[in-house]
Amino acid sequence: MLTIFAIPKAFEGPVAIIQRNAIRSWCSLRPACEIILFGDDAGTADVASEFNIRHVPVVERNKYGTPLVNALFAAAQRIASHSMLCYVNADIILMTDFMRAVAYGIKIMPDCLMICRRWDVSLNRQLDFRADWEHDLGAYVARQGRRRPHTAIDCFVFSRGLWTDIPPFAMGRGMWDNWLIYKARANRRPVIDLSDVVLVVHQNHDYAHQVHGVRREAEMWSTEEAKCNLAIGGGYAHAFSTYDATHRLTSRGLKRNITPYHLYRALALLARSRPFVAPLVDVMRYAYSRYNAMRRLCVGRTRH
Repeated sequence: MLTIFAIPKAFEGPVAIIQRNAIRSWCSLRPACEIILFGDDAGTADVASEFNIRHVPVVERNKYGTPLVNALFAAAQRIASHSMLCYVNADIILMTDFMRAVAYGIKIMPDCLMICRRWDVSLNRQLDFRADWEHDLGAYVARQGRRRPHTAIDCFVFSRGLWTDIPPFAMGRGMWDNWLIYKARANRRPVIDLSDVVLVVHQNHDYAHQVHGVRREAEMWSTEEAKCNLAIGGGYAHAFSTYDATHRLTSRGLKRNITPYHLYRALALLARSRPFVAPLVDVMRYAYSRYNAMRRLCVGRTRH
């Protein structure tokens, strides 16, 4: 049904626990998924062997040693056993609700892209994958977790061949994930936001693996790799998010994602081929910025 692929960091220290939790959750999914681990960082081959999953050690990298997104996605699509694939960061825990939503999305729109906002939580312990582990983890996330904004997307389910011209983005350095959504929309593919019905759990970690001396997530966006990603991705105009999904999957089924922001983005895309629409896009951009400013002001007054 689904091929899941990821490129873990070295299995060292707390990251080893985090990544083993994630991979064990993928192995617990039903129906069973094909899982492919890419990269030759310490421990990857051993973990792949332990869990009896596929391992591809060779991955094209940039001058900093960072894996390239285009090469990774091309390799995964070339060797995957299934026509539907899922890229997921190696610190993300997936559960039954994920497979249920993906199966529904494939049935309704088999040529779509499915995305989901993540929830952040600190675990730093090995999960006990016994009978009620999903219930227990869900309750813990509800108490201790934090839902991240519309740009925090660490999971992509897509049909083989959806992208054919991914730029050579540096993995994990921003922009590349937002560009994937932009390109799907530009290619007129449906994009389904699963956030209302799926709990995607991101386990908090530091950024000690970065080669630029970064220790916090916010510092990553000022690195040379991040700046390069932004440039080759076409700038912030192509930084799409869950707000740009064409549909939302809810407990009542699939719904069109019609919001003022969505209308603005749709017009912005249209303006690429219909320049006479551009003035209307500028008006909507201004109106939307004013709306957001007023909303933030109202929220601030309510809290005080």
